[in-house]
Amino acid sequence: MPHGGMIRQYELVERVKGYDPSVDEEALNRAYVYTVKAHGTQTRASGDPYFSHPVEVAGILSSMKLDSASIITGLLHDTVEDTGATIEEIEQLFGSDIARLVDGVTKLSRIELQSDQSKQAENFRKLVLAMSEDIRVLLVKLADRLHNMRTLHFLKDPEKRKRIARETLEIYAPLAERIGINEWKDELEDLAFAELNPEIRQSIIARLDFLRDKSANLVQKIIDELNRTLAEAGLEAWVSGREKRAYSIWSKMQRKAVEFEQISDIVAFRVVVKTVEDCYKTLGAIHAAYRVVPGRFKDYISNPKSNGYRSLHTAVFGPQQGQRVEVQIRTAEMHEVAELGVAAHWKYKQGEWKTEGRQYRWLRELLDILEHAAGPEEFLEHTKLEMFRDQVFCFSPKGEVFALPRGATPVDFAYAVHSAIGDSCVGAKINGRLVPLRTQLANGDQVEIVTSKAQTPNPTWERFVVTGRARARIRRFVRTQQRQQYLALGREIVDRAFRQGGESATEKALDGVLKTFKCASVEDLYVHVGEGHVGGQAVFNAVFPGLKDKGKPAPPLVKPRGKAAKGDGKGNFAVPIRGLIPGMAVHYGGCCHPLPGDRIVGIVTTGKGVAIHTIDCETLEQFSEQPERWLDVAWEEDSAGPRVGRIDVIIANAPGSLGNLTTSIGKYEGNITNLKITNRSQDFFELLVDIEVRDVKHLTNIIAALRASPGVNSVERARG
Repeated sequence: MPHGGMIRQYELVERVKGYDPSVDEEALNRAYVYTVKAHGTQTRASGDPYFSHPVEVAGILSSMKLDSASIITGLLHDTVEDTGATIEEIEQLFGSDIARLVDGVTKLSRIELQSDQSKQAENFRKLVLAMSEDIRVLLVKLADRLHNMRTLHFLKDPEKRKRIARETLEIYAPLAERIGINEWKDELEDLAFAELNPEIRQSIIARLDFLRDKSANLVQKIIDELNRTLAEAGLEAWVSGREKRAYSIWSKMQRKAVEFEQISDIVAFRVVVKTVEDCYKTLGAIHAAYRVVPGRFKDYISNPKSNGYRSLHTAVFGPQQGQRVEVQIRTAEMHEVAELGVAAHWKYKQGEWKTEGRQYRWLRELLDILEHAAGPEEFLEHTKLEMFRDQVFCFSPKGEVFALPRGATPVDFAYAVHSAIGDSCVGAKINGRLVPLRTQLANGDQVEIVTSKAQTPNPTWERFVVTGRARARIRRFVRTQQRQQYLALGREIVDRAFRQGGESATEKALDGVLKTFKCASVEDLYVHVGEGHVGGQAVFNAVFPGLKDKGKPAPPLVKPRGKAAKGDGKGNFAVPIRGLIPGMAVHYGGCCHPLPGDRIVGIVTTGKGVAIHTIDCETLEQFSEQPERWLDVAWEEDSAGPRVGRIDVIIANAPGSLGNLTTSIGKYEGNITNLKITNRSQDFFELLVDIEVRDVKHLTNIIAALRASPGVNSVERARG
C-alpha cells in the first residue's frame, strides 16, 4: 500500500467495497469523519495531522481484505486513549461489537505503556494474546504498530526509537508470525532491524546486491530449469525465487554462528501446485533429478506449524553450477495462509477454495471456530482466542510480567515473585488500590505487595491460594509453627510435673525414657506431650518410678476444655482461654501479668505461640499496625487457679512495715512468690511483689487490704 499521501475517505470505502460489496458504507464514512473530528488539531511527530495515523491503519487492514468492523476499529482505535471520546459514546454510534474491539485495543495500548521495562517478551506476547480475546483486536494492534514503525524515523528521541524497535522485534513480529501473517512479520522485522543495526543491515544488503550482479540471471536460470524438470514429470506448477530479508539472514548467521558465505538459502525457490498430491509428486521429481542435501527435508503438510503454515521444504545441490538451493512446495491455498495467516481465511468466504469442510488444525487450537462458518462475519463471530483462557498475566511495579493460573490471588503473586515476599506479605495493592488478600487477579493487573518483617504465613491463606508453590510454603510453615507451639507447651508441662516432684527435667534424665514413649529425641518427646499424647506426670513417673507417690500431682497448668484439650488423667492439661487452637503454646505477658477476670487479648509471637496481655497493656501499642497478629480470646468461665499477679507497693522506711505487708497478704490467702526492692530512699522503699492468686477479684481484695494497712503508702497493680 502507498506510504506517501494519506488514503482518502472515498478511496478507503471503494477499497473495502471492492472485496466486500455488502459493506455498510454509511458506518465507514461516519467512522472516518468521527476520527478526523475527535483528533482535531493533534499532530504527529512527522508534522502530519494525527488522524492520518488511524486512517493509514485502516488502509493497512483493508489491504488484508478484513471485515468492516476491523476497518472501523482501525479508524477509531486511538480515540478513547487520546481524545475526549468514551467507549459508551462509541457504543451508541457504532454498536457494541465495535465498542468491544476498540476497548480491547485501548487496553492493550495501556499495558504497553505500563511495561516499558518488560524483559519477558514471551510472557508479554502471551499477555497480549490473552487480552485480545478477539483476534481482530490483535490485527488492529499489529497494523497500528506497522504504521508506527513505518513513521518511526520522525521521532526525535533516539532512545525511544530504539525501545519501540526492540519491542517490535521481541513482541510484535513474533505475534504476527504466531498468527501467520508473514508479510507483516517480515516488514516489522526489517523496519526494526533498520533502526537497531543500520550498519549490519546495509552491509548485508550490499552483499546481496553484489551476489545478484555476480550471478546475474542465475535465479532465472534455476527457475527455468525447475520448470523444465516439473513439466517433464507432467506437473503443472508456478515457480518463483524469493530473496530472503536482511534480518532473517542475519538472525540465521547469529543462530547458527555461520558466515554470510555459508548460508545456502539466501534465495528460496517456491513451487506452487494445484493439489496436496501434486506437492508430493513435485518433491519426488525434484529429488529424482538432483542430489538431496541430507537433513534438510521437512514435511509441514502432515505436520503443520502451530500458526497453520503448511509446505514441504527440501534442499538440493544443483540445478545450476552445483549451487545449494532451498525449495518450498505448497498449494495456492497454503501459499495464501503462509503469507496472510489468519487474514487468509476471510478470502475463502465465497468458497473460492474448497477446504473440504476442514479448518486448519492450528485455528482449531488458537481460535474457537464453528466448524462451518458461513461468511467472514460469522467466522469472526467465533474467533475468540482460547489459548490462554486458564491463565492471567500480571505486572510487578517494575513491569515484570508473571503468568499465574486463573483464580490466583495477591498471595499467589507474592510467592511467584519470591518465597520470602510471600512469607512476609501483609497486604496488596492492585492498580494502586489496597485490596483484601483473597481478591482474584485479572489480566493486566499491576500488583504491589506490602510486606512486614514481623509477618509470617497465615494458615487461613491456604483456603484461597491456587498455586502449588504458595500452598506448599504455607503448609510447611504451619507444620513447623505448630511443632514449635507444641514443643513449648510440652516443655512447660514436663518442667512443671518435675518441679512438683522436687526434681528437674534434665536432657540426660529424659534421654533414658525416649524408648518408653517411642520418641527419637527429647524435642519429639516434648512435642508428644504438647500434643496431648502423653502427660507430664507420666514422663516424671517413667524417669523416677520410685518417687511415684511422693510426687504431688501437678496443679493444673491450664484448665481442660473441649475435646482436643481434655486432661487424660496422666497430667495432661489444656489452656483456660477460649479462641485458641488446641495445643497452641501460650505464655502470659510479663509486662501486665493477666489474671482470670481481666479482659485479655492474644498476640501471636513468632516461635513462641501466643502471648496473653490485658486489654490496657502498654505493650499492645507496638502491635497496633499489625492487626493480623491479634487474637480475640477470653478466659474460660471456670479458669481460677494459682496464677501470678504483680503489684507495685511503696512502704515507709520504718521497722515493721515489711512485716505488716506480708501479714496482710497472707491473711487474704495470697502466696508471695517473689519480692524485689526496686528503689530505696531515706523515707520510702518501692517494691515489686509477685503474689499467687486465684483471679483478678482475689488480687483486688488484697490490694484493698494493703491500702488499709499501716506503713503502706500506696499500692497499684504493676504495669510494664
